[in-house]
Amino acid sequence: MRLVVQGSAISYSHLAHIHQLCGTSVQFVQTAQHAYYLANQSNIQPAIQNFCAEQHIDCAYVQDTQTIKKFGLCVMDMDSTLISIECIDEIADMVGLKPQVAAITERAMQGELDFAQSLRERVALLKGLKESDLMRVLNERLTLNPGAIEWIEACKKNSITTLLVSGGFTFFADRVKAMLGLDYAVSNTLEIVDGKLTGNILGAIVDAQAKADELIKLRDSLGLTMQQTIAIGDGANDLKMMTAAGIGIAYHAKPIVQAQATYALNYVGLDGAINLLSL
Repeated sequence: MRLVVQGSAISYSHLAHIHQLCGTSVQFVQTAQHAYYLANQSNIQPAIQNFCAEQHIDCAYVQDTQTIKKFGLCVMDMDSTLISIECIDEIADMVGLKPQVAAITERAMQGELDFAQSLRERVALLKGLKESDLMRVLNERLTLNPGAIEWIEACKKNSITTLLVSGGFTFFADRVKAMLGLDYAVSNTLEIVDGKLTGNILGAIVDAQAKADELIKLRDSLGLTMQQTIAIGDGANDLKMMTAAGIGIAYHAKPIVQAQATYALNYVGLDGAINLLSL
């Protein structure tokens, strides 16, 4: 394994202390700004993980076989993963319902509520909202998360197919797909009649199982194996697709997701995934 540490907080004194804890003669190799790896690590050391967490440094023990050139598919969540907002919360803010909707969103992401049920409840609260208000959220509030552009560029450079799969809405997902030049996007469709939301969702809801199913379907159509796939997400709704992938990366994620992911990025941007898989 290699030990990968990264984050803007890293100093050489941090590296020296981690090196000392490792008890190895091998020196850190710098792979990018604020990103380093230490080769030939045989054991995961909780003392190093705890130190890095205390110092706000991302730390991961990565299998040597896991390099970016070995992967062919990356499946990603949208809200709070590729983009910085939860779209439904921002839509609700337009009608003064953000606290109520955000509370349901949080419970669903923590895994306390069934996602499909919680989504229907939240969308029902948006009945009567104008389609123009969705455009305002898009234009005024939707921003890509740090490192998203760099990560997608790295995927393209290495011929990795990209899929956005979201429990959010096509109104936003299709635009994020275009912004980043993603290959595919799958999400939920809000019913809009006469320029206003009806409070309903059209078709089957994209929930946790649907996300996993979309990953498997595209993986199989591409002729890839499980070990050639990456899934990135932040909420409980992403756990099934992360389990279906060769590696699951928790991005600034809820504790339940971090606990089950292969790797977690808590302090760096999405470009941290490049550093995890670089040599």
